[in-house]
Amino acid sequence: MSGRRLKVVLYNPQAVFFTMPLALLAIGSELDPALYEVVTIDARLDPDAENTVLSHLEGALCLGVTVLTGAPISDALRISRAAKRARPDLTVVWGGWHPSMFSRECLVEPSVDITVRGQGEESFADIVGRLAAGRSLDDCAGCTVRLKDGTIQENPARPLAQVDKFRAHDYNLIPVERYFQLKGKRQLDYISSQGCNFRCAFCSDPFVYGRKWVGLEPVRLALRLKELWDQYQFDDVNFQDETFFTRRDRVQSMADRIVESGMKITWAATMRADQGIRLPDEVWKRCKQSGLRRLLVGVESGSNRVLKRIRKDIKIEQVFEVAEKMVRFGLAGHFPFIVGFPDEDDEDIQASLECATRLRSMSPDFTTPIYYFKPYPGSQLVIDAVERGFRLPDTLEGWAKFDYVAGEPGPWVTPAKFELIERFKFFHELSWKRVSRSKRLLQRLARYRVHSNNFRFPIEMLFSRWLVPTQTLS
Repeated sequence: MSGRRLKVVLYNPQAVFFTMPLALLAIGSELDPALYEVVTIDARLDPDAENTVLSHLEGALCLGVTVLTGAPISDALRISRAAKRARPDLTVVWGGWHPSMFSRECLVEPSVDITVRGQGEESFADIVGRLAAGRSLDDCAGCTVRLKDGTIQENPARPLAQVDKFRAHDYNLIPVERYFQLKGKRQLDYISSQGCNFRCAFCSDPFVYGRKWVGLEPVRLALRLKELWDQYQFDDVNFQDETFFTRRDRVQSMADRIVESGMKITWAATMRADQGIRLPDEVWKRCKQSGLRRLLVGVESGSNRVLKRIRKDIKIEQVFEVAEKMVRFGLAGHFPFIVGFPDEDDEDIQASLECATRLRSMSPDFTTPIYYFKPYPGSQLVIDAVERGFRLPDTLEGWAKFDYVAGEPGPWVTPAKFELIERFKFFHELSWKRVSRSKRLLQRLARYRVHSNNFRFPIEMLFSRWLVPTQTLS
């Protein structure tokens, strides 16, 4: 290898949200900067992203693309195909959630050469090193490859590595100030752990991570946050961990060090209800002192029968116990629900709507969004549904149309039930959110509708949806 650094181009597809591209940060930071020049391109920031990618391909070792299920697949395909047209010899690597679950299927696409499954830092660095040295990928763990004869080979899985062994994420790889601008606030996205120990049947995480969890040591975590704060002077940290409160002592130690550091920040994270009820009050208090402002607590269902069916391993009573603690400590809360599970009956759905109402009424800083169960690949519920005849998309183009956030519900929700839920969602939101004085009469009417379960002739909703059409979010 010559003394010149080899270029690695990383691409984040188009989407409607502005979370920092943490997947690209993770794999890009793990490459030795003395050997590799990492170029990150985010289509959400660059209106001419395709030409930007093409301008960097000359001499590039490979193109890495992070791919979420849904609309980002279309953009990932467009860029990958354009790159192959410009450089037929270029190696294109896909990673992220969709390739982790459909590693072979993604390689049916001729413009994709390699897919990375699960944790990508070590696997991608191994791939890049082998490409640079001209070595075979036959025994490269954690990836699936198309061989020279066209056959697809799925290499052995790579064990989940402790994240403390990786290099610190280098935020100089992305234009941090642009994300602050697009978010409208100086909010840093950060991930301090990977995986999840739990077995929720609606989630693909057990399939991808095997119910394992690894997290940064708290002193290193706090020191890195302080370094980034000194550099970027952010006001808020949005932890993107799937289960941030997995280790109580880790959270307490981090909170202690944030307080001691003198950083003036707030932060938000995820918490399971069972984790919250086991958390001592002194840890709640210390988290609040360190800047904790909001928790995301997945409820999923107001029915204990459904919670057992989907293997959530919590009780609805625990959710309300945690919510009461959050009120006491002055914390905002995001409590998402999912309706439309297979085998869910009308009583189960009504229980969810009633729980959402009760939670929302506890604090003006609580939100209770309601989503429809979508057959997200890799989850046990979907495996069961497929065995009973449900058909998943069988092409990348089909998966690109899959919207797991918005859009029509699955086949387990009747049109009448869909209409009821949509009307409830509209009036429920209007009932509790902070509104101007001119809308208070409308809000009182919405509360009447919710409490009386009367959603006939929803003129207010139809007019509002006409003014502001629902956005596709996937």
